[in-house]
Amino acid sequence: MTDQTLGRFPRGWVVLLAATGLASGAVGGTAAVWLGLAHSAGHEVERTAVQTDMVPVSRLTLAPLVGRVAPAVVNIAVLQASPYAENPLLRDPYYRLFLGVPDEALAPRISAGSGFVVDAARGLVLTNHHLVENARAIAVGVGDRQVDAELLGSDPRTDLAVLRIPAHGLKQLPLGDSDNSRVGDYVVAIGNPFGVGQTVTAGIVSALRAPSRTGIGYLQTDAPINPGNSGGPLINMRGEAIGVNSAIIAPGGGSVGIGLAVPSRVARAVVERVAGVRVPAAGETK
Repeated sequence: MTDQTLGRFPRGWVVLLAATGLASGAVGGTAAVWLGLAHSAGHEVERTAVQTDMVPVSRLTLAPLVGRVAPAVVNIAVLQASPYAENPLLRDPYYRLFLGVPDEALAPRISAGSGFVVDAARGLVLTNHHLVENARAIAVGVGDRQVDAELLGSDPRTDLAVLRIPAHGLKQLPLGDSDNSRVGDYVVAIGNPFGVGQTVTAGIVSALRAPSRTGIGYLQTDAPINPGNSGGPLINMRGEAIGVNSAIIAPGGGSVGIGLAVPSRVARAVVERVAGVRVPAAGETK
């Protein structure tokens, strides 16, 4: 722009243009400095690795807890008579043929579930009554071995049963205080769902249910529980069994995140009554 051109603008516009030019220069300089800092910061980010040890690994996994308590959880196989075999009419082969019931329907059936050792010295195992009801034989899987079990007694009202197995190389799971459980407490369920083998799931205590018609108030959990988990423990973060997994609400037949466990307070009373022994509290020596 020449002086002649400048002369065409009012003096005020000249001042404004001059100020604008100075401002642009200042902004440009500031931008250059900012870009330089950003460029420098970018190099710094490249040189600094993202920190992955901000939280100790021990606080990000349940593995230490599971490794400590899992050996006390057992698989249970029960040989039971077929429901068809109890019907006197179906014992007649001609009547079965008439109804279209195959002979195989009268064969004994094997059901699978879970349990856990509550007294290693005496070989006492806690499980569900409905799992061992009318059992002809009961086998307990402890680690990689299987042993025969004796049914000491059961309580249909609480759906609990006590077995006895040889007290050899057993680990026991202490019974905690279920009365101290709160909604939101983290819990772990261990069992044998669908007979696939020992499986661990985790969740929280999602509700504390008021006593039902049986007089028992259940612990509700969203830790996935499926058929075969019956009799397995519900374990708190201290490694104590605070419940015995006994039922699920499952409109579709599988877990929908609503499982019910009999509180350990009730379980302790059943074990002591059936076995005639005192079960020590968690952390208490005999």
